[in-house]
Amino acid sequence: MAKRAAIFTLGCKTNQYESEAMAGIFRRHGYETVPFDEKADVYIINTCTVTHLGDRKSRQMVRRAVRKNPDAIIAVVGCYAQTSPGEVLEIPGVDLVIGTRDRDRIVDLVKEAEKAPAPVNAVQDIMSHRSFEELPILDYENRTRAFVKIQEGCGNFCSYCIIPYARGPQRSRDPAAVLAEVKKLIQEGYGEIVLTGIHIGAYGKGLDQKTDLADLIVRIALTPGLKRLRLGSIEPLDITPRLITAVAEIRTVCRHLHIPLQSGDDSVLRNMNRKYNTFEFSRMVGAIRAHVPETAITTDVIVGFPGETEENFQNTHDFVKDMGFSKTHVFKYSPRKGTPAAGFAGQVPGDAKDSRSKRLIALDRENQKNFAAGFLGHTMEVLAEQVVNREKELWEGLTDNYLRVLFRSSENLKGQFVEVRTVRMQGTSLLAKVRI
Repeated sequence: MAKRAAIFTLGCKTNQYESEAMAGIFRRHGYETVPFDEKADVYIINTCTVTHLGDRKSRQMVRRAVRKNPDAIIAVVGCYAQTSPGEVLEIPGVDLVIGTRDRDRIVDLVKEAEKAPAPVNAVQDIMSHRSFEELPILDYENRTRAFVKIQEGCGNFCSYCIIPYARGPQRSRDPAAVLAEVKKLIQEGYGEIVLTGIHIGAYGKGLDQKTDLADLIVRIALTPGLKRLRLGSIEPLDITPRLITAVAEIRTVCRHLHIPLQSGDDSVLRNMNRKYNTFEFSRMVGAIRAHVPETAITTDVIVGFPGETEENFQNTHDFVKDMGFSKTHVFKYSPRKGTPAAGFAGQVPGDAKDSRSKRLIALDRENQKNFAAGFLGHTMEVLAEQVVNREKELWEGLTDNYLRVLFRSSENLKGQFVEVRTVRMQGTSLLAKVRI
């Protein structure tokens, strides 16, 4: 009987990609991969450490795995493991700690942990690595879109962020490896390819050849059969005229850019070490909208950063409203040990963070509705993802510009592109009818 492995993923799309890759490695070694709430021989918790909540959730998942099978090997992987291996090793039940390298050796390390008399610490010094770790996904399970990791690491060192210490310096994947993975995924029938990484706008750094993200997009777009190419999060300073032109002129590139703002107040941005101001951000957004009409611009905002006053927050609130983002992910500031901001004066009380978060989330809901309402009565192409109501035969999918659309069909349309006409709003989504 095959051994069973279960993986739980916290955090970003890069983590999702890496979990898929590890799942594939287990399957190729004869394991059956099962949901995390089932009994397994090996449990992998792929962690996030962007906030303290990620750390706490990681510990909770270890305890859950121990309850499911006290005899299982429990491995903690990823950013939390990388930055706090000693802390992770002290969690009862942990047998193996791996950071953000050597995921390709996951099965060998599990075998080592099975024989070891004590928990195994396989975490490496990530800051010393300069090469990209190849961790390709050779088989996805039941997905309509496929992620392709093109880059690793970050050198921005924003004052609040632990990620440069968790992921190490910037490294870029060889373009030939990226193109080969994209080609394989298209041949397997994936309708949408999503480029992901920690700092994809820095793509090209660390490679011998001179290239950048815009060059890579152009090369990927030439792949036969490509229907949609979506870009992951891109830092404001990496939005170049060449990149905007690529999005504008290449039909298969989705009209959707996720650009983290973090604050709409210039003094807070300076304290965050973000290296741009609101005027520059606004000008960049204007350039995108001038060249790529109907683009969805989504963003991230942190509330309650140390020293943020009510006036600072109101500036952020007003700026987010003026920008009309189609989606704003709101985060409450969480001190990360080892970052400069953790020692800043003026730490904002929790109740103030809660209040500001709720106000910004309410504004975001209005922005989402306003953006979606602009597409009422439009004919749009939707990638069908899943049935959300079987009784009503109600499907859910995404347009290229990141609009969530609901439509009815009795057919199995998962992974197919469907032409619909939007008829009315339903919350922040659009309700549509399939065009015959």
